[in-house]
Amino acid sequence: MAGRVQRHQARKFASKDAAIYADRERAYEQQMGAESPQPAAVPQVNMIEQLKQLAELKDQGILTEEEFAAQKAKLLA
Repeated sequence: MAGRVQRHQARKFASKDAAIYADRERAYEQQMGAESPQPAAVPQVNMIEQLKQLAELKDQGILTEEEFAAQKAKLLA
């Protein structure tokens, strides 16, 4: 059970770390006045974070498998 909690916390903190990194990267690029060298990278990071959050909600039992699949399809469309 402890391993499960640790994995859950690790995923949670990894999501937050990725979001913080993306925010800092955007702020830096705005400050420098340059466009992102990979324009698709920011939306892709955001999509990955949203998918991780959906998976966490499903793992916690907040979303059903059908709700998860519907939200996932909406994100990937």
